[in-house]
Amino acid sequence: MSEGIETSAHAGPDQNALAQEFVAFALASGVLRFGEFKTKAGRLSPYFFNAGLFDDGAKLGKLARFYAQRVLASGVEFDMIFGPAYKGIPLAAALAVELAHLGRNVPFAYNRKEAKDHGEGGTLVGAPLQGRVLIVDDVMSAGTAVRESIALINATQARAHAIVIALDRQEKATENGHDVDHSAVQYVQQQLGLQVAAVATLDDLLRYLQQTDAAALAQAYPQVLAYRQRYGVA
Repeated sequence: MSEGIETSAHAGPDQNALAQEFVAFALASGVLRFGEFKTKAGRLSPYFFNAGLFDDGAKLGKLARFYAQRVLASGVEFDMIFGPAYKGIPLAAALAVELAHLGRNVPFAYNRKEAKDHGEGGTLVGAPLQGRVLIVDDVMSAGTAVRESIALINATQARAHAIVIALDRQEKATENGHDVDHSAVQYVQQQLGLQVAAVATLDDLLRYLQQTDAAALAQAYPQVLAYRQRYGVA
């Protein structure tokens, strides 16, 4: 079983700086917001991360640079990129472009949610799945989508090898309506044997809020910390 890549909470100063820069970028882009939001698990979260709001060329290009830097710093080996429908599709394409700019040109593919019965047909689009596949997505909540991607990839000649996400919520997953002692990321690492790299984690967000000079952001720190203490994993 593969060991998980170090998350930014345990990484060196360069990764910590990258994570703090990413949090600032997400806040400035309106992708990361504070308030009261209901999660899929029915929890009331004091923050919300919506990667769908990286919605113009400049934001998407900068997001791709964060992903690329994290992937290359992690040292994970991969032969191609896969983006799960739907949010993973532009992420995979943008990451492939950025990696090519950095001298690492790799193929990418994505899936449709509905099979096409004409043209090339099927649910897969792009390069043929082969070798070690890096899955790119925004966050991993319940882990359902990533398990579907892993099954799809492993049903071919390829092998799902690693995953890169923008934010690790470091939050307990739910199974059959009950909290469990692991997060979706930890499940993928420990039970499915895939490596996972995150550009930033909830701990990085807490560090940013604790150190910020902006009073409005600093006020969110106690609520986010309380949420982490109640629902977080080690």
